Amino acid sequence: MVGQIQEIMTETTQVLSEHVQKIRQNSAQTVRDAVTGSAENLKALKSPVRLFARSGIKVTAVSQTAVQNLIELQSDVITSALTGLALRLERATKAENVVELVREQFEMLPATRDRLVGEATRAVSIFKDAGRELRDVATHTYEKVVETAEEVPEVKAARRKVKRAVRKTTRRARKAA
Repeated sequence: MVGQIQEIMTETTQVLSEHVQKIRQNSAQTVRDAVTGSAENLKALKSPVRLFARSGIKVTAVSQTAVQNLIELQSDVITSALTGLALRLERATKAENVVELVREQFEMLPATRDRLVGEATRAVSIFKDAGRELRDVATHTYEKVVETAEEVPEVKAARRKVKRAVRKTTRRARKAA
């Protein structure tokens, strides 16, 4: 009876060790597959990352150009405002009476209005150009990302079939002994 118990214990131990080994192999294979998939995904990210980096550089260049143009416009606005003010003051000093002063200032209104309209038009033009260039960068980036996504089909890793260990039944084990 002790021999039968030892035999059953031996069989049970073998079965358990086979299960543990199978689980260990399956876990190792699962980890390998996951790591391989992660490596492929990381490799696939190189192109989009470069694409976004280049797009960021283009956006920076567009915004710097727009800011530069706006600063130049601001400088021109201040210069022309100061010039206009100086001209108004000169005419005011040359006026001999209040009627002449008002008439001189009134005559300068169309020139001031034209200057202000021109400056506003120039500002709108700067913003339109910057917006158009930003739209072009965004469109180009979107097209490249979509194009890249369509080119790279998802590759699924082929899975190996795990061979199962054949377990001897208790009856077969007893006949063999």
